[in-house]
Parts: sequence; structure tokens; C-alpha cells
Amino acid sequence: MSVDTATKPHDRLAEALAEDMGRVNTMIRERMASEHAPRIPEVTAHLVEAGGKRLRPMLTLGAARMCGYDGPYHVHLAATVEFIHTATLLHDDVVDESQQRRERPTANLLWDNTSSVLVGDYLFARSFQLMTETGSIRVLRILSNAAATIAEGEVLQLTAARDLATTEETYLKIVRGKTAALFSAAMEVGGVIAGQDDARVQAMFDYGDALGIAFQMVDDILDYAGSDATGKNIGDDFRERKLTLPVIKAVAKADAEERAFWQRTIEKGKQDDGDLGTALALLDKHAAIDATRAEAVAWADRAKAALAGLPDHPIRGMLIDLADYVVARLR
Repeated sequence: MSVDTATKPHDRLAEALAEDMGRVNTMIRERMASEHAPRIPEVTAHLVEAGGKRLRPMLTLGAARMCGYDGPYHVHLAATVEFIHTATLLHDDVVDESQQRRERPTANLLWDNTSSVLVGDYLFARSFQLMTETGSIRVLRILSNAAATIAEGEVLQLTAARDLATTEETYLKIVRGKTAALFSAAMEVGGVIAGQDDARVQAMFDYGDALGIAFQMVDDILDYAGSDATGKNIGDDFRERKLTLPVIKAVAKADAEERAFWQRTIEKGKQDDGDLGTALALLDKHAAIDATRAEAVAWADRAKAALAGLPDHPIRGMLIDLADYVVARLR
């Protein structure tokens, strides 16, 4: 890997796109306002202004700039992407009964579940208003499809969670929905608004899709093999009984005794002291972390390969480094 982790690719991307991101942030603040319901900007600001890398809107801005776009609508689309992402986070925290995000209390904890759901709905509606302002039916189709795919992925995860019969194929469908769909749409609309041909737009979609899959697989690994530096609490997915790829791989190789352990801890939710240690030992025994790592690296390589036919531009180099950085977090 050539990526220099001392200067993180998303930081270099943010620096290159700083002026455009300033416009995006201004538009977000303007459009999350509500004359009649002050709780909407309160809840939205709590999450939007809590930090975060703003990676998804940067993908839209970067795709457009890489292709020489000089119009105004990449800003609208980047704000749209961030609104969709923020809406899904508000809804996810309700579904997962989360109490902390980005090291701050979640909106549903500070206010209530009803406020989080309704403000999330408002942001979805705002995102569709922003989409239409571009005047592009194709853009509207891409982003509305992505919003539907995200919801579909979340529902699929709901039905597959804690079911040891869940396959790697189903896992990939879930990840493509809940994570990769917005990565790929963010890149795709950047190409479309810049007037690129179908081959280049497809290449941008492929990059976002593969990057999103690698991103989620790495997150799944870090939950069992991370450190304080990664900002992950080891074992959260296990305690929340989430059937992620490392566990799916371990379950596929489990003997009867091991399967009984996974049934007790994941399907039935009966977890005792020491169970996390047992889970980690089983993942190690079946090399499930290593196998998941190899798949994440392969998806990152796919992402880089997708960029080969795109314009030779400094942002393309940053996107290549970004794919490397996603998996470099595992070192």
C-alpha cells in the first residue's frame, strides 16, 4: 500500500474541496431551518455539527471536480447526500436503541425517539427538494433509488440479525444496502451532473460500491480486533448480537459445541462473563478475522481498479489513497 497514513487521504480531500464544502455546510444550515418547528434545527444541528468526516458529500464534490464540472449543482447534491446520511443515522439510533454517537449522546437520548424519527423524515423530505433543484431526472432517480435501497438493507438486516442461518450472500446484500448504496450514489451523481458518459458514471458507481463494502467489512473487523486508536469499543457488535461477517465465517466452520455457543449468545442473547473471550478465540481458531480482512482488501482493490478509466486528476489520486486507507486502518 502506498498510502501515507500520517496525512490521511480524507483530510487531503477535505483540504482540496474546502471551498466547495464551505458552500455545502452553508446550504445544510439554511435548509435544515424550520420556521414553525424549532426542534428540527436543534436535533439536526446536534448531529450535523458533531463532527464526522463528511466523506459522502466529499465523494460527490470530488467526482464532479475530477471531471471538470464548474456549475453550482454539485453543492446541492453533496448537501442532499449528507441529509440522507443524517436521516438514516437518526433512524438507526432509534432502531438500535443507541445512546452515543461520535462521542456524544444520541438525539433520541437527549430528546426522544419520536423527535428523532420525525426529524429524520424531515431531512429525507428536504433531500428530495434539493434533488429536484438540479432539474435532472437521472439524478433524482439515482438518489431516490439509493434511499429505497438503504431502507431495504436496514429491513433485511432486521430480519437476518441474530439468525445463524444468515449467509455471506445475505450479508453482502445488507452491506450494499445500508452502507455502500450511498457511497456509490454519491459518486454516481457527481459524474452525472458533470455530464460524463455512461462508462465513466458506471466506473464511479463501482468505486463507491466497492469502497462502501470494504469500509463496512473493516468496521466489522475492528469491533473484534480494534484498539483505542480506532475509536471502537471491542465487542460492541457481540454484545448487541449483530451477525457480522467474521461471526458468519466462524459459524460456517463451527462444530456442534461451537454452534451451541453462538446460538446461546447471538440467537438467544444469553451472554455470561467470559463469552466475549470465547468468541474471540473461536474467530481466531477459524481465521475468520484474517478471511474477512482478505475480502476487505480485495474490495478496496476493486475500488482502485474502477478509477483506472477516469480523468488523470489529483483528486483521483486521493480517491485511490482513500481506498488504501480504509483497509490500512487494520494494521
